[in-house]
Amino acid sequence: MGQLSDNSLPPVRFKGLSQSGSIKCGHDARVCVFTEWVESGQDAREPPTGMSALLWRIPMRSIWKGHIRFLLVAIPIRVYNAIEASEKIQFNQLHRDDFGPIGYDKRCKKCGQIVTTDQITKGFQYEPDRFALIEPEEIAKVKIKTTKAIDIIGFVDSSEIPTTFFDSPYYLGPDGAVAEKPYALLRQVLKDTGKIGLAKVVLRDREDLVAVFPLENGIVLQKLRYPAEIRNVEEVPDLEKEPKLDKKELMLATSLVEQMVTSFADVDTVDHYHEALRKLIDQKIKGKKVTEFEKEEELPRLDIMTALKKSLQASSRKPMVKAAPTAAAKKKAALTLVKAKPAAARKRKVG
Repeated sequence: MGQLSDNSLPPVRFKGLSQSGSIKCGHDARVCVFTEWVESGQDAREPPTGMSALLWRIPMRSIWKGHIRFLLVAIPIRVYNAIEASEKIQFNQLHRDDFGPIGYDKRCKKCGQIVTTDQITKGFQYEPDRFALIEPEEIAKVKIKTTKAIDIIGFVDSSEIPTTFFDSPYYLGPDGAVAEKPYALLRQVLKDTGKIGLAKVVLRDREDLVAVFPLENGIVLQKLRYPAEIRNVEEVPDLEKEPKLDKKELMLATSLVEQMVTSFADVDTVDHYHEALRKLIDQKIKGKKVTEFEKEEELPRLDIMTALKKSLQASSRKPMVKAAPTAAAKKKAALTLVKAKPAAARKRKVG
């Protein structure tokens, strides 16, 4: 693997690393340190001695600050991204001969010439090969002026907002000690009333419709799609055909659903593809032989009645989620732990 340094990027320094530990990279700091560290032959699973835990979980940094307002009440807040972008695995295209990154020229599809930025304008295609030319300064004139405020325009029941409207989530945090009490007050009021605040805010040159609601000790700001952006479910082909449902099939399907009822916390929510891809990358970095993963088993094709019956049989024999330990098992485990402590203590004393 090649060097991580790039003279075109500023150095990134970390607490706990010497001057020689500085690296130049434009990527996530954890990934860069991790890669440099693996290349030095260290174990990828255990952090090196003295390395701060912050390298593994970089604290949130606000992406926007302002106020959340409703009528005359204004609370200073900061906005944080709720999505862990660094967890997403991204690949660069490289030249196979020398591993140089692949770049693309801005080329005119009509004349074939490579053009510079000052030769490019914007256009909206309203007919095939016909464009309405829009200059950047004209677009700038229609941009909404930001007020640095999240303006709540009303409070609604959560059931009133269709699930298809929900888009990107963010977290709101109080901005300074003066905001802590009013922030907590808003959060508690939203919890007590069960309402969601509907607001508008300009985050990136565009006015967004957002929902504001409590989550544990915090407040979530979630972007909403505008109604014009959502297609009607009735546009899905063949929905107008309402087939007659068999009562026995309906009864079996209902029984199957009832047997599979669980809680979200007990469901397997691990992204196994991501884990397998990360394992592949780790093996490549370490120079190990790549593991061949098992092929996905193909499901048998069954008619609906047979499939329901077999599913019910399988569900009754095997629990869908890991069963909680019984009281006896808990007691036994607790006793085992209590017995193990003196032995461990004696062992340490002898050593």
